[in-house]
Amino acid sequence: MTDVLAILVGGGPAPGINGVIASAALEGFKCDLRAIGIYDGYRDLAAGSPPKTVELTFDNVSRIHTSGGSILRTSRTNPAKDEATLERCVTSLDALGIRYLVCIGGDDTTYGAARIAERTNGRIGIATVPKTIDNDLPLPDDAPTFGYETARSVGAGIVETLMEDARTTTRWYIVICMGRKSGSLTLGMCKAAGATVAVLPEEFPENTPLASVTDTIVGSIVKQRSLGREYGVAVVAEGIAERVGDDIVSSAGNLGRDSFGHVPLADIPLGTILRDAVRKRLSEIGVNSVIHTKDIGYELRCARPVSFDVDYTRTLGFGAVRYLVEGGSGALIALAGGRVQPVKLEDLLDPSTGRIRTRQVDTSAEAYRVARDYMVRLEPPDLRDPERLAALAAQTNLTPEHFRAQFEDVALR
Repeated sequence: MTDVLAILVGGGPAPGINGVIASAALEGFKCDLRAIGIYDGYRDLAAGSPPKTVELTFDNVSRIHTSGGSILRTSRTNPAKDEATLERCVTSLDALGIRYLVCIGGDDTTYGAARIAERTNGRIGIATVPKTIDNDLPLPDDAPTFGYETARSVGAGIVETLMEDARTTTRWYIVICMGRKSGSLTLGMCKAAGATVAVLPEEFPENTPLASVTDTIVGSIVKQRSLGREYGVAVVAEGIAERVGDDIVSSAGNLGRDSFGHVPLADIPLGTILRDAVRKRLSEIGVNSVIHTKDIGYELRCARPVSFDVDYTRTLGFGAVRYLVEGGSGALIALAGGRVQPVKLEDLLDPSTGRIRTRQVDTSAEAYRVARDYMVRLEPPDLRDPERLAALAAQTNLTPEHFRAQFEDVALR
């Protein structure tokens, strides 16, 4: 009897999903496997319901690798929410007669796959392919997660347009970008587009006051004005909402949590909260500036993948199937030095939480330093040099001494 290869997608969409589906199915055919797609990720499996499936054939996958979205759809369902849910998933997979399973997803999908691999103990071969525009999975050689390069490219194009609009209309935009734990996408978009400033979760400790984030943006606005430019774009990672914590989450009301225990950041009006706080702070120091807000996120997730992600995902899908048919199970499929490198799922777990480790922006690395040096942002020399300090204070109703006292903390970040 022909062994069955199943493919599912979990978490948020990312450009390149269809490339993995296509290459995994095509390689499965070459290995004499029957390939099926499971719709809606783990949703029905976790509920113990027969999932909707589709027979994958050469004709229905051979040209999907350049398209955005997911032909199998996706869901944010936690298959390892509890023991009963995990057992229902395994039972449902067994009922489908699945021998191999390729899970395409981010950290939460990978965590679920790790638990299923552990429970089935090789009876079902499990491989995951890292997908997230947040670029926050700890891959070998610091390789990007697939979808990131497309999201950065599309996002940078939007930010470039906003920069031109800001210059043309003499205003500021506060742009909120996806990225719960990592500011990688925010930094990449800012750096590629030449935005005025980026604000990342990695730059702030837990329970940071909202005023510190506000003053970071206000300091950029004042410094830009001292250079003769009354416009700009601040790109802010949505994960700032978690770093600020109660100040922002409480202002957004009772949001609840998803099946993975996350506050739904998309439901927090972070842009509006920051815009209003920046407007208020600017008024306090006597600065008149037009501030608008823009969320960038859903526009990126189902974009048509750039050539990098098309190429990348085809190799990842191939690697996942080859790993499984050669007897492997319980690994994330990555590339290192141009070669497929499976990484055991247990090696990705944070021992303190039991969850997949998050890769964050390394603020000591040159990649960050280059971006930071080209931002317009308050730095310690601005407050030490009397001429620079006087030029900054002149944009406000503060004396140089008062300006230094009020903005010294954010200049040191």
